[in-house]
Amino acid sequence: MVVGSSGGRYSAGGVSASNMRLIDQRGPLVGTNNSTDLAVSGRGMLPVASLTEIEGGNGSPTMLMTTTGSFRTNADGYLTTNSGLVLLGWPANPDGTVSDGPRDTAEGLEPVQYNMNQLTGEPTTNVGLGVNLPATDTEAGSAGTVRNMTVEYYDNLGSSQTLGITYTPTVPATGTSNEWTMQITDSASGGAVIGEYTMTFNDSRTAGGSLASVTAVSGGAYDPATGSVVVNVDGGPMEINLGMIGESDGFTQLSDTFAPASVTKDGSEVGTMVGVEVDPQGYVRANYDSGASRVIFKIPLVDVPNLNGLKSLDNQTYLPSSDSGSYFLWDAGDGPTGEVASYAQEESATDVATELTDMIKTQRAYSSNAKVIQTVDEMLQETTNIKR
Repeated sequence: MVVGSSGGRYSAGGVSASNMRLIDQRGPLVGTNNSTDLAVSGRGMLPVASLTEIEGGNGSPTMLMTTTGSFRTNADGYLTTNSGLVLLGWPANPDGTVSDGPRDTAEGLEPVQYNMNQLTGEPTTNVGLGVNLPATDTEAGSAGTVRNMTVEYYDNLGSSQTLGITYTPTVPATGTSNEWTMQITDSASGGAVIGEYTMTFNDSRTAGGSLASVTAVSGGAYDPATGSVVVNVDGGPMEINLGMIGESDGFTQLSDTFAPASVTKDGSEVGTMVGVEVDPQGYVRANYDSGASRVIFKIPLVDVPNLNGLKSLDNQTYLPSSDSGSYFLWDAGDGPTGEVASYAQEESATDVATELTDMIKTQRAYSSNAKVIQTVDEMLQETTNIKR
């Protein structure tokens, strides 16, 4: 009988090195004095792309992921790092709203780019009035004094214009009318009347002084659902909020005092951009020397099921892989993601003190083992000498 045989295998053992990144372990955040130094306080990563790819213009750049970055505007207005990473986000509409793109692809993301020398102005489209009219002016025998106020607003070119508003009481022969005529003029229209309304007020025990009715003589009709009227200034329609019927949140008629208590409005005069800031929800806001602030981009946070499965690249960037799973673009602070931290950068996740302590322990263990080997060697040498 012949027994087959094969060569045996022998392994001498030993140690092999392998790389492993614990990407889900984050370092501490350190504060800075730059509003566009960004990090993530929690799970999620910032979407970025290579400046070289963007400037090459060869289709959509590859979306990369990073946990932190010190971003500055370059000569072309891109918000980029020294290593050439450009922040990506969804651009805002002219009115400051953001139409989110698809969440499972980077197709809707664009490089964050803006011009620091940009001039901008926002037209006024909404005005809210809070005014108390003197109840005594609508009593029989009163002087019927006409009350006046002006409201500044901004037209479509950012220029200052004025609404002139007069309040004329209806003085009855007897008793009290609780009625006023409000007339609105527009300086941009040459002082033309753009709205006239008759307002009456309650004098009941439970709702005294509150608005009872608003009747349009000219201009848009009063909407009881919103408490507003719409008038047409020279640049287009403007909504003016007078308050709700039966409420005291706008116009009131109390006592003998005329008091324009509050005027609220949107819009802003022309201003120059002086800087940008990123809020915790990822909105990039441009600030102007006029005091206005406007959203220009929204930065989502990228997340994958297995962060440690991401493919590591240069400059602390990562790419999704089959091990990490597909990515999803979350609104910062939603789902599993944390918030965007501005004026901050992430430090290394390595604890230097712990690593040095471990290194010292290893070095001492090596020294001890080397000493044992040296002692055994000396004992063997002595044994050999005795034998001789």
